Amino acid sequence: MKEGRRAAPAASFNPMPPSLFSPDAGKTRPRGVLVAGLLVATLGITSLLAYQAVVEVTSHRATAERVLRDYSAFAANRVAIRTSNELVYFVYRPALTALDQLRTEGHRRRLLSPAQLAQGSDSAGKAALGKMAFAFDVSFPGRALVTRGAPADTAVQRWVTDTLASYVQAVHRLHFDWSDAVIVGGPSYRRMILFYKLERDPKGAPREAVGFAADLSTLMPFFVDAVENGPLIPATLTGGVPYDSIGSVTIQDALGRDIYRSSTAYPPLFTGRDSLTTMMGRLHFQVTLRPDMASKLVIGGLPRTRLPVITGLLLITAVLVGGILYQLRREYALAGLRSDFVASVSHELRTPLAQIRMFSETLRLGRVRSQEERSRSLVIIDQEARRLTHLVENLLYFSRSERQGARIDAAPEHIAPLIRSAVEKFEPLAAARRVTVRTVLDERLVAVVDPGALHQMLLNLLDNAVKYGPDGQTVTITLEGWGGYLRLKVDDLGPGVPVEARDRVWDRFWRLHRDRGSSVAGTGIGLAVVKELATMHRGRVWCDEAEAGGARFVIELPDATPPAPAVQPQTAEVLT
Repeated sequence: MKEGRRAAPAASFNPMPPSLFSPDAGKTRPRGVLVAGLLVATLGITSLLAYQAVVEVTSHRATAERVLRDYSAFAANRVAIRTSNELVYFVYRPALTALDQLRTEGHRRRLLSPAQLAQGSDSAGKAALGKMAFAFDVSFPGRALVTRGAPADTAVQRWVTDTLASYVQAVHRLHFDWSDAVIVGGPSYRRMILFYKLERDPKGAPREAVGFAADLSTLMPFFVDAVENGPLIPATLTGGVPYDSIGSVTIQDALGRDIYRSSTAYPPLFTGRDSLTTMMGRLHFQVTLRPDMASKLVIGGLPRTRLPVITGLLLITAVLVGGILYQLRREYALAGLRSDFVASVSHELRTPLAQIRMFSETLRLGRVRSQEERSRSLVIIDQEARRLTHLVENLLYFSRSERQGARIDAAPEHIAPLIRSAVEKFEPLAAARRVTVRTVLDERLVAVVDPGALHQMLLNLLDNAVKYGPDGQTVTITLEGWGGYLRLKVDDLGPGVPVEARDRVWDRFWRLHRDRGSSVAGTGIGLAVVKELATMHRGRVWCDEAEAGGARFVIELPDATPPAPAVQPQTAEVLT
């Protein structure tokens, strides 16, 4: 047979139909790379759009928050202006006016108490002086203090002189045009406020500070009026909502101590601040808007963040693109396997057809020299025809299986006779490799099978054993019952199947790495056909190591054997 193969004249014969060798086959990978590139570009564009959407929403939200903070700053400024006006117009100015009136009448060195000054003042002056605790006069640089009115203890007197002296040194020397000011403070146990006027000598040096001191608590109504007397934000924007429903207000002195604080406090999300000048006591004002006011002050309300939704959509897109790329990669792998399959089928069809053609031409032209050569030629033709038939049957089943058109016609059958029939059909192919097929069969066993399908499964396993095993080996077929199932085992003496590959050998188009570059032909569909047929019979298949060290392929089918007396298995050897 080897000599005949060397003389084969049909080396250029291509038995495969042209459709299997599509001109687009070589374009699969470039097209796939293009599709993968487009998918990655789609993911990139989607990510960019998601990023832009997040930026836009974030920018919109930041703008809305900035508007709300501007409103809160506006409200804080209104509170500061009102407080300044309340103190100036209703307390500070009337009190100093009464003091100036007395001094212009020639009583410069005469200091009267607030009650005495109130007797000669108008109604505004009387109301303001009624809030005062005492009047004071501090001369510089000696810091001599004179007070009239309610008694002032040593700590209060020290605070008045020290505070005024520091203001003269730190403030009035820098601001020469300032002649009067307000100071809020006091010793730790008493909160006070000073209203004073600074007088200078002809050379401009501070000479004395004359004014009034009041307890901060007596002036609290003016702070309350500054906050509550009228809306802090125009009513056209708030719809006439009361101030305490708009936000919370805090007024503090220069040391950060509270003078006024709203009863309700809101989270400091939208907070505005303002302050009075040093001349007006360095009071600090803070207004915090209620978050719910965003819907009234900003058209459409405060935009909600879309980051979770956008992130979720982006993740879904990424997963979908990843899934498509994974499927595309599998398609690449499948395309490669199909390409190898086409090449393998072409080779396996070419070889038996070339042999049949060569020996048939030899017989037709009468070139045989003896009856022995004639018989040998006919045997080779028969072997190659059987091999070709077996391959075509696998291809036909494979084609039907891909179209989901494969069916079986199962019926209860004794399995041992079917196995012997398959072995007899395989004998010529085994003889070419001097292989002995040995059978150990339990004659009682019955299963619901399709005889043709069982033949094909067994022939595929035998072909696999002969193809990958050594010449002259013994292949053993065993049929036995096992707990409600029957097992058909095919053992060979070949190199076996590695443990990590025993599950993958049943996949379509897959071959062991060691066999891909070898001279052993194979399509990669024989074992896949066995698995699919076994599954259609409600059975299963697996690969294991044979007792002699080779490979063992097992088909397990449901046992349909009726109860019967035990029969000893028969052992037979078929020498081919």
